[in-house]
Amino acid sequence: MIEATLCFPLRGHDAEIDCEVLLIEKRRGLGEGWYNGPGGKCEPGETPRECAIRETREEVGLEVTDLEKAGELTFLLDDEGHTVCHVYRTRSFDGQPTSSEEAHPEWVSVGNVPYDQMWADDRLWLPGVLEGKTVVGEFRFEGGEPLDEAEFVDHDLEWDVSL
Repeated sequence: MIEATLCFPLRGHDAEIDCEVLLIEKRRGLGEGWYNGPGGKCEPGETPRECAIRETREEVGLEVTDLEKAGELTFLLDDEGHTVCHVYRTRSFDGQPTSSEEAHPEWVSVGNVPYDQMWADDRLWLPGVLEGKTVVGEFRFEGGEPLDEAEFVDHDLEWDVSL
């Protein structure tokens, strides 16, 4: 099973009024053309936290610190384990987000996240994560590889868990 990460840098104060989240528009690879948080696959010997820090640096040039684990999501494809994704959020970072070959970063109001341009499951768990909740989830897709062309069919979520 693939081990991967997502990192959601946040700025501003109130999630309802002026809080923004840094999203990327993927320029290549899995989910190309869609929005998500910076992240990617863990390298051998790398912890998920180290991966989230490295991927955020590589994709958008931010040095993130004080990562808080917000979720652990398991993705099944045709009833087999495909990916475990460790989700982090942080309000601590240095630098300005810049585009890379892989990603174009955009600060987006938490109230205006473009869920219609994201993975089908994101609308189910990301709002809670952006509100400060923790989540463990399992998402089932059918239709074979690649995952971004498979159909989202079902899910289970557990909120406010210890991670």
